[in-house]
Amino acid sequence: MAHDDFAFEHRPGIPAPLPSGERVLWQGSPDWRTLALRPFHVRKVALWFLAIALFELVWTLVHGRPLGAALPGLLRTVLLGAVAVGILGLLAWLNGRVTIYTITTRRILIRFGVALEITMNLPFAEIKEANLRVGPSGIGDIPIRLHDTRRVGYVVLWPHVRPWRLARPEPMLRAVPNVAHVGALLGAAIAEAAVDDSAEVRTSTAAAPPHTAPASGVASGESATRDDGARTTTNVVAEAT
Repeated sequence: MAHDDFAFEHRPGIPAPLPSGERVLWQGSPDWRTLALRPFHVRKVALWFLAIALFELVWTLVHGRPLGAALPGLLRTVLLGAVAVGILGLLAWLNGRVTIYTITTRRILIRFGVALEITMNLPFAEIKEANLRVGPSGIGDIPIRLHDTRRVGYVVLWPHVRPWRLARPEPMLRAVPNVAHVGALLGAAIAEAAVDDSAEVRTSTAAAPPHTAPASGVASGESATRDDGARTTTNVVAEAT
């Protein structure tokens, strides 16, 4: 009988049932080939070992030694390079296989982890800004800035995190196919959730007794904000990479 490591999930990428009224808008996984080229740097590693092999060859010829004398070193370097590239490619493939990005009407879920499965829950109320980076092939990234980054561990979340933001890590939907469509969908979902929350706050304020202090809401003509007063911005401007 086949064994499913994620059989405990309510549905793929979602560890528990969603709250009433919340629904899934999109699910997808990163393109493993793009993961191999970018965060795992397969191409750079291959070029590095190629440069070492060429250096060994030139060094041998410059010192007047026969070409055959360089073959053992060249074979060793090529073999090590093939093993390194193979391992990195396998890690990229595994990450692409187990990772599931989910966008609902209220949150983003990131399921990741090859050895230990983790699901990160990012309610829209915690998102300060979502950006969009589109590559030439339509595959791109969506880095997410949070109001509070204390719960985000850069090392734990890698490679699903914006590069080099060590002090304030930003989770990132990485190597997403058709990322422009996904970014537009996310922006619309965040905006709609903000409007719904503002409507609920205005309703509760109107229903409160006159002597009750009004809840924080959205003033007429202002941009929509979350019910905790924190503004959420969604930037879906494409950046060529």
